[in-house]
Amino acid sequence: MGGVMKAVCRGASEAGGETIGILPVDDPSAANEWVSTPIATGMGHARNVLVPLNGEAVIAISGSGGTLSEIGFANVYDRPVAGLRTHDLPWIEAVATPSEAVDYVESSTES
Repeated sequence: MGGVMKAVCRGASEAGGETIGILPVDDPSAANEWVSTPIATGMGHARNVLVPLNGEAVIAISGSGGTLSEIGFANVYDRPVAGLRTHDLPWIEAVATPSEAVDYVESSTES
């Protein structure tokens, strides 16, 4: 809702993209102003499984337990993961910049 999620939504929105916020709370108005489509789940961290299931890849930036669970679910559902200053796991492609993260997930999801 804030922090990295807000920055990502802002960048995507300013570039003309649509954003979806899968919120842990039950109030859609809790989404940041850059979210085009808020999905209020009221599920807390249990909503973390929905994040990788609704994308083709995951870019993990820093984070702690919640990010780690999303990374784990990405692995369970065979989503490629680019990691920028995040957990060191065998299935995460460590990258140094946001551009490298985007390049990795784009190349990993090409048909």
